Amino acid sequence: MTKSPSESPRPLDHVVLPTADLALARQRLTTLGFSVSPQGTHPFGTINCCVYLGDGTFLEPLAIGDKAAAGKAVSEGNVFVARDRAFRDAHGDEGFSAVVFGTDDADTDHGVFVAAGVSAGPRLDFSRPFVDGSGKSDQASFRLAFAAQPSADADAFFFTCERANVPAVDRSALQAHANGAQRVVEIELAACDVVAAGKLLATVARSKADGVGVPLANALLSIRTAPDAAGIRLETLVFAVNDLAATRALLVERAIEHDLKGQRLVVPAAPGQGATFIFEDLK
Repeated sequence: MTKSPSESPRPLDHVVLPTADLALARQRLTTLGFSVSPQGTHPFGTINCCVYLGDGTFLEPLAIGDKAAAGKAVSEGNVFVARDRAFRDAHGDEGFSAVVFGTDDADTDHGVFVAAGVSAGPRLDFSRPFVDGSGKSDQASFRLAFAAQPSADADAFFFTCERANVPAVDRSALQAHANGAQRVVEIELAACDVVAAGKLLATVARSKADGVGVPLANALLSIRTAPDAAGIRLETLVFAVNDLAATRALLVERAIEHDLKGQRLVVPAAPGQGATFIFEDLK
């Protein structure tokens, strides 16, 4: 029997990678062979420069562009900016703070999270200008519903993202990457309590935790036991590439530190990168 959309696991939408310096993040990601979008500016003090992948998902390096505006947003109860600040205060300005899931109904999601006792705060609606690689602009609008482990205010958080208005711009140039990256196939996490983490993630992802992790519509959340993790710690992004040998040649040419472990290229986290990156052949 085919599952209805409301019963199916959610898709990965994007991930949030805090950074101290957006220019540094752009330089690092470009050196790694990614195409990086022009700067995006949020109406609450944060700025980003995204890496768009061919399946519609993306990486969001996030920096503080206007400290006063960000501070005002925190005082007004903006969960996104407040969680970003708490993460930076606890872990520094470089890291991997959030996993975001696609949704068609952020209002309903918020109600589900409140009922399950995992809501991280009130919903957030916002719009911002979007500019593609050719300079064409449009307005992007989003509706967000937040979740997190109640006892881990400074650790990883999660939210669903309803794309209320999708910019009618051509992203094809931004989705072509010199390293051959096509999509994120896995996100590796660590938690002291794997069962509790799996339960939270299954609730947010509208999925089920199994012995491997929590499957999404387009990726896998895998969870390992880590006694030193206070809550859930986001660690690694695994990318599928179309030619692993070519990806390795690019890393060698650009003097990027990496290890070849089996059929995986492992690039440790670095300033502007936030998480460990793993590249493996597209299956």
